[in-house]
Amino acid sequence: MSEVRVRTAKPGEYDAIGELTVEAYTAGGHLADDVGYDASLRDVAGRAVTAEVLVAVDGDDVVLGSVTVAEAGTPKAEVARAGELEFRMLAVSPHAQGRGVGEVLTRAVVDLARERRIVRVVLSSRDRMTAAHRLYERLGFTRAPELDWEPHPGIPLWGFAMDV
Repeated sequence: MSEVRVRTAKPGEYDAIGELTVEAYTAGGHLADDVGYDASLRDVAGRAVTAEVLVAVDGDDVVLGSVTVAEAGTPKAEVARAGELEFRMLAVSPHAQGRGVGEVLTRAVVDLARERRIVRVVLSSRDRMTAAHRLYERLGFTRAPELDWEPHPGIPLWGFAMDV
């Protein structure tokens, strides 16, 4: 997608990114469990302190989606081990879905890992995020059951990984 580019999020965009992320997760039915995850999704400024927040923007610099990237051993890394890069909170505006934005963001994370000579990219995804799973698998990620976990009882997260 030539009209979509990925860059580091700017502080002035944090509120919009937080709302976009909550909107995307809500539209997908991923906040129905009401465990307070929406507050974490909205707190872009908080996660930007210890992780990298990337945005996908169009030619007019309108934010279309976002992803948070964390290196192993940092506060936002939940499953990454030494030598791994983790991404979280991948979200695409419901208005931009179907345009390849999620793919562009995922590829940017993989490219970042390669630039840093990090050997593996990992992520956790809600068990029912089947569209995301198809994207990850199409890009070369495989299920990594050893990374499966539950942040809350009854909320299973599946691990995925890709050697880079």
